[in-house]
Order: sequence, then C-alpha cells, then structure tokens
Amino acid sequence: MKPGALPLVSIITPSFNQAKFLEETILSVLKQTYPHIEYIIMDGGSTDGSVDVIKKYEGQITAWVSEQDKGQTDAINKGFNRASGDILAWINSDDTYASPQTVADAVNFLVSNPEVAMVYADCNFIDETGNVIGKFASRQTDYAKLRTGYVHIPQQTMFFRANYWKELGPLDPSFYFAMDYDLWVRIAKHAPLQYLSGKTWANFRIHTSSKTNVNDERGWKEMLRVHYRDGGSVFSPIVAKYYLRKIIGPLWKWRIKKT
Repeated sequence: MKPGALPLVSIITPSFNQAKFLEETILSVLKQTYPHIEYIIMDGGSTDGSVDVIKKYEGQITAWVSEQDKGQTDAINKGFNRASGDILAWINSDDTYASPQTVADAVNFLVSNPEVAMVYADCNFIDETGNVIGKFASRQTDYAKLRTGYVHIPQQTMFFRANYWKELGPLDPSFYFAMDYDLWVRIAKHAPLQYLSGKTWANFRIHTSSKTNVNDERGWKEMLRVHYRDGGSVFSPIVAKYYLRKIIGPLWKWRIKKT
C-alpha cells in the first residue's frame, strides 16, 4: 500500500522551555516506522535553546512555531487547528514514544476496528535521565468508569480519530491539568475506548518541574469539575477518591519522612 493510501497521523508536541528533553521527544517521533506522519511542534516562545533544537530538525518536521501562547492546552488546540490528519495524538516535550512501532501499532488497530474511537496502551515512568523507574497502571476503562475516577489512561499513548475532535473538541482552555480527562469523557460517551495490554508505547517522564509532581491536587479538582458539570453526584466514587487522597496523601508523605 502506498503511503498516500494510509491514514495520515497528526502528532502535536506542545513545548515551553524544555530544551533539556525536547530533542529526545522529537527523535522518538522521527524514528517511527509508520510512513505517513504530520508532525507539528507548538513552542510557547521558549528562551532556553528549545528553538535551536527545533531548527536542527526542521527539515523533518511538518510545521513549527515559537510564539507566546496561553499554556499547554492552548498550544495543543492551536496545533490541532493546523493538523489535517485522520488520526490525532500529542506527545509532550518531556515525554517520548517507547518504540518505533508505536504509531504503526495504533494505526493498525484503529483501521482494523472502525467502531473504536481511541486506542491506548502501556507506558513506562522514566526519570530525568531516561531510566525506567516504574510502570503506569494502564487498564481498560469506559465512560461509566471514567465518571467514577477510574481513569488509567496514559495520555502519552493515546491515538484517537480526528472526526471526534472535530465534533467534540477543542480542549477546554480553562483546564490546566485535566484537559485530557475531559476529552476522554466526551469521546467515551459516544464510542468505545480500547486499551491494548502488553504494548508499551510511550515513556512518561517524572522530574522536579513536571506537572504531575507539582499539580496533582489541581488535577483532581478539575476532574471533579467535569464530574459535576455532567450531573455527577456528591456521593460518587470519584468524590470519595478525591477526599481520601487529601487525607492519605499527607499521612503517606509524613510516614516516608519518618522512616
């Protein structure tokens, strides 16, 4: 099959002052074996050398800009506004694809399963130097489970059909952390999401300034906004999980410090 007959996959990388990690991210996209990728980098006006990294590979990148934006969510929305792919994904500038086969595996599954709106897989946690330090707890979920806080989707591994973005997007710019969760809830309400067990598609980097470390509390509050917006009850499991985390989290940190 000629590349032009394959679905076009548009991958967006939002970035701001991540020169330390950005080249690894770019290379993980450029090394994909799938031949029909549109790669767009949306840089928020970095001043740390990120633009030099991007220019090093601009001959292999479909498009890039470096200009002030309103944050990660805005950058992703702007990137998808430029995209023309049949399948969409974004990979953040401190994360990487774990395998050169990631995109090909995702496309093959979506082509073979036209009823599925989005596919995702397993994901490693890596440290600042790229060492694997753990595994994301990926699991099969659906609309009902997402509404209870049973998420288990590593954003770095997800690929979804562009028609759902056109119908249900863009990302809500009022969200700083849970914009992906909000999108998953909207998509899952209309069509299945599918987890592929045994496929490790991406690496999720944990470092001192990563959003996961800095803003976990804010993320859960935003998930509750989605829950209540869609008519959720105060007695739902997602509400209970939020308050349990508030109680157990500080106790667990105290225990670690004392041992």
